[in-house]
Amino acid sequence: MKPTKQKRCGACKTLFIPTRPLQAACGLQCSIAIAQDREKLKRLRAAHTKADRQQNRKDKQAFNERDRSWWIKKAQYEFNKWIRTRDAGLPCISCNVTTGQFHASHYRSIGAAPEIRFSEINVHRGCAQCNSYKSGNIGEYRLGLIKKIGIEQVEWLEGPHEPKHYTIDQLREIRDKYKSLSKEM
Repeated sequence: MKPTKQKRCGACKTLFIPTRPLQAACGLQCSIAIAQDREKLKRLRAAHTKADRQQNRKDKQAFNERDRSWWIKKAQYEFNKWIRTRDAGLPCISCNVTTGQFHASHYRSIGAAPEIRFSEINVHRGCAQCNSYKSGNIGEYRLGLIKKIGIEQVEWLEGPHEPKHYTIDQLREIRDKYKSLSKEM
């Protein structure tokens, strides 16, 4: 066996000749002290990272609350949830299917007519198949919509509308309104 070099103990800092590779301490007491120090350091790091995550979450929330697009998403989520609750039990407006997964399906899409994204007559219960894979199944959607709300309102939906630029306060009100309506139903 080769003679090994002396090492400095990680706990008491005295020189010793290691008997195993990667040995960091000169004896049992020093090994225990090193292990305890590592455990303390591990706990401190865990507490520190948890505090960092909480602070990052608070910072992100504060940033998001100043962001208009974040409020649009929150308002749209509550609006769509209310539509699904309002139309629960009704069949898909396009294909009359009564089972499966259902969405809040917009007749005029948000991209095509953002000014009526929160119009209650523009959004109805649609099955996932029609809404996602058939782009709303618009031909059948229109027929179902005429039966449900009448031709005059469908023509109003298809007509031009004034652009709306929602403020954060308006979006907060929309979110709160539909959140409370969902709870009431």
